[in-house]
Parts: sequence; structure tokens; C-alpha cells
Amino acid sequence: MIGKLDLYRVFSVVAKNNSFSRAAKDLYMTQPAVSQAMMQLEKELGTRLFNRTPKGVTLTTEGSLLFEYTNSALGLLDAGEEKLLEFKNLTTGQLKIGVGDTISRFFLMPYLEAFHTMYPNIKLEMLNGTTSEICNFIKSGEVDIGFCNFPIEDSTLQLTVCTDIQDIFVCGEKYKTLASKSLSYEDLLKFPLIFLEKKSNSRKYVEDFLLSNGVHIEPEFELGSHDLVLEFARSNLGIACVTKEFSKDYLHRGLLYELSLDGDIPPRSIGMCFLKTVPLSRAATKFVEIIEHKRFNTRRTIKKA
Repeated sequence: MIGKLDLYRVFSVVAKNNSFSRAAKDLYMTQPAVSQAMMQLEKELGTRLFNRTPKGVTLTTEGSLLFEYTNSALGLLDAGEEKLLEFKNLTTGQLKIGVGDTISRFFLMPYLEAFHTMYPNIKLEMLNGTTSEICNFIKSGEVDIGFCNFPIEDSTLQLTVCTDIQDIFVCGEKYKTLASKSLSYEDLLKFPLIFLEKKSNSRKYVEDFLLSNGVHIEPEFELGSHDLVLEFARSNLGIACVTKEFSKDYLHRGLLYELSLDGDIPPRSIGMCFLKTVPLSRAATKFVEIIEHKRFNTRRTIKKA
């Protein structure tokens, strides 16, 4: 049986053609099937919609009124279908990413550039925050994907390691002589320490590691960004804990010096996370595929080397 929406679609085509036979050709139906469909619609509505003549059909007053609303409604449905197709083909849409400034700048930027090149009509929205804040953004639906400092313990999130990073201690010119020595973790306490703020996941990771080695730190400076930590160290305000991969420019230019400790801090990771139970949008899925493709190629290159 033809559904009510299909009946209205047939009605609209008949009204535009003023003919059952021409409508049948447009709809790839038989003329009797079109005629029967219109009789069914008239019966359900309890009113005559067409004046039937040997030369074709014309709308009754009631039919003309119904056509105005039907044509408008079907137009909106067609527009909605077109819009969904645009989302499916990624010719429109939005991708919301939660990420901190440092990870965005030193890790994520090439992926954002690649995605924008492939899908220039997708709007990118970045929401800045710490790891804990980004996890909350994901759970509240404010972002599709998050990029954070690992480790993260959260069973509701799908976690994927993207790259490993190394925490190190650095100093400026004032403390340069320390770079030629091997320092114990306790030796660090003799100098002003510069760390990220306590709510930072990377700060907590290093702090927990030092505590496991019997060293409790009380930094003189607790800052809100990695760039500020680097600048404070360059200005000789103390010894700073930084991420080596995000400090290469300062180290290569001789603005900062890496300190040698009795043992390296264990490496940690930057990772991607999103909710396990909520399907990703089309745009988010494509962005994940770009990340995964890059990771696969990187691993293959390392194995060949």
C-alpha cells in the first residue's frame, strides 16, 4: 500500500502536470496506479481534489489549497535531504575539537591543515582546556574529539596513543654550568623550580614520578602555559620542567640547556579520545582516519629504518 507521504508526492506531480498520464511518466508508474492513488487520497481526506475532464485534470478549490501546503512541505523535505547529503559528502558541517594550545601548536597543526585542505567547507571549532577540562567537554557533547596528555583513566572514553613525548628539565644561561653535571632528583630542590599549574596532567605526571622517588616539589613558579614556562627559564628565573618535543627551538638556538639527571623520567604520550558509546559525526570520523593513517605510515617507516 502506498504511504501517506507517497500519496502527497503523487498528488503534487499530478497537480503540476494537470494530467494523470504525464504524471505517471514522471513517476515511472502506470496511469491506473496514479489514478487509484489519487482516489485513495481523496477518500482519506473526504474531499474531491481534481476536476476530471477528457483533456486532463484541474485542481478543485480544495485541491488548490492542499497543493500550496503540499508543495511547500515537499520542498522543505527535499531541502532537508539535500542538506543531509551535503553533510554525508562533507561539503558542509562542523568539527569541534578540544585541545590545549601547546598540543595544538606542536602536534595537531599538520593534521588540521590536511583536513582543511581535503574538506575546506567543514568549519573547525577549537575549544581550549586542560586534559580534565577536555574530557568533560567530550562527555558533555561540547566537542567531538579531544587531544590530551596521557595517561587518562576513564572507561567511558576511547583512547588512542598518537605520539610519545619526554619530560625534561632545562635552564637558562645563569645555570648553564649545571648542564655539564649529572644531577639527582634531590639536587633539583636546591634551585627555584618552574612548573605548569597543578591542574595540568603533565605536571601531575612528573610530580607523581618524583614523589615515587621520595622527592616532593614546591615550585616557586606555577604557570598556565608551556610557552611561559620556557620563557621563565630563559629569563633565568629557575629550573623548568618542560616537554622536550615542544622545546626543540629553544634548545637548538641555545636559549635553554637540557639538564642530565640520574635517570630519565619515563616517557608519556599525547593521545586522542572520544566517547565509546556515541557514534562520531562524518567529519569527526574522517579526521580520525587522517590521524590513524599518519600513525600507520609513521610506524611502517620506523620498522623499515
